[in-house]
Amino acid sequence: MVREISAGGVVLREISGVWHVALIEPQKESTATSKSSRKRTAATLALPKGLVDPGETAQAAAVREVREETGIVAEPVTKLTDIKYVYVRTWGDGERVFKIVSFYLLRYGAGEVDDVTAEMRIEVKRALWVPLADTSRQLMYSNERKVLRQAQDYVETHGLSMESDAAPTAGRRRDSRLGATPKGPRTD
Repeated sequence: MVREISAGGVVLREISGVWHVALIEPQKESTATSKSSRKRTAATLALPKGLVDPGETAQAAAVREVREETGIVAEPVTKLTDIKYVYVRTWGDGERVFKIVSFYLLRYGAGEVDDVTAEMRIEVKRALWVPLADTSRQLMYSNERKVLRQAQDYVETHGLSMESDAAPTAGRRRDSRLGATPKGPRTD
């Protein structure tokens, strides 16, 4: 069985007091031919990720993939998890592939979301900031929903010092900066 090693990033940024995550909409054909008859229209987004290049670390690959697929420059905070699965290639040889994807929590540094090269448009239809509270129903893959929960848990436990697009709000508790339903600055 072929093995693939990939890496991806969960980039968090606070915009106007609300936590957002950078997601991509992959350039994929319609899933109308899916075996499942369940209607799934909202789940079209994914975390940025891709293959680790020869000689590259997984962490460096995660930062690179985020930059290539979203236009964002981000800094690593911590490794979140490895997800493992098997899939069958739907192109070329149709071979079964054992895949490991290492995900990292990343801190937004600079850049405009969706500022990607024309070559990357083959893979990415668009990149966008999505409020963290809205991601679970928009992500295509359940394992990526779990990764986002791990990122949220990490930030709730350890905090995430980052630059904000909004002015700092005095009196905000660190443990309340990122919750299941971020509502903006605290007023108490």
